[in-house]
Amino acid sequence: MATPKFIKNISRNKYIRILASSIGARYIKFIKRNCEWQIRNLSFPRKLISEGSPFIVCFWHGRLLMMSCAWTYNRSFKMLISTHPDGQLISKIVQNLGFKTIGGSSQKGGSYALRKMTRALTNGDCVGLTPDGPRGPYMKAGIGAIILAKLSGVPILPVTYSVSKWRVLSSWDRFIIPMPFSKGVFIWGEPINVSKNTRKEELEKIRQSLEEKLKNMTLEADEMMGQLTPNSPIREN
Repeated sequence: MATPKFIKNISRNKYIRILASSIGARYIKFIKRNCEWQIRNLSFPRKLISEGSPFIVCFWHGRLLMMSCAWTYNRSFKMLISTHPDGQLISKIVQNLGFKTIGGSSQKGGSYALRKMTRALTNGDCVGLTPDGPRGPYMKAGIGAIILAKLSGVPILPVTYSVSKWRVLSSWDRFIIPMPFSKGVFIWGEPINVSKNTRKEELEKIRQSLEEKLKNMTLEADEMMGQLTPNSPIREN
C-alpha cells in the first residue's frame, strides 16, 4: 500500500510540513491527556534505567504515533527517522515533543545510521527504531536492530500499543491514529540480548524472535482493546 496522497503533499512542502508537525505534536499531547492509558511490564525498562544501562527500543512503524508517551524517563532518547520527506514530517513532530532524532535507516544505506546509533548508545543514550521501517514490508523485522545490538552490546526492548478507537490509514504500515476519549495500552516486552560474539546464522534466529515477539505483543494489545476483528489490520499480515 502506498502512502496516502494527502500525507505526501504535506511532507513535500516545507512550510506546510512545519505547520503539520506542530498540529501533530499537539494532537499527540491531546490524545495522551484525554485517553485512559495503562502500561504493562513496566519493570523491564525500569530495571535497565535504574541500572544506568542504555537500550534499543523497537516498535512497529504503524504504531509509531504515540510511542513518545511511553517514554517517561529522565534519560536521553533518540529516535531513528528516515531522511525521506515523509520521515522528515515525523522527525519534526518528534522534535516538537522534545526528543532528538537520528536521520537515516537501519536497513537501506544503514552503515552511517548504525554508526551514529552505536555512538549514541556508547554515550549512554537510549535509541528507538522501527524494525520494519522505513518502507516495510509490514510487520517484517529487518536485521538492523539486531546488528546494532551486537555492535553496541546493549539489549533490545520491544514495545507496542493499541487503542479502543482508531483510524487506520491505507498506507503500507497500516498506520493507526488513536481517536479522542479512547482507552489505550502500552506493552513492554522482555529484553533481547545479542552477544558481540553472535554468529551470522544466530543473528537471523534472533531477528525472527524479535519479529515474533512484537507481533504477539501487538496481537495481545489489540485483543485487550477489542480490535481483533476480522477486518483488523494485523490480520492482513
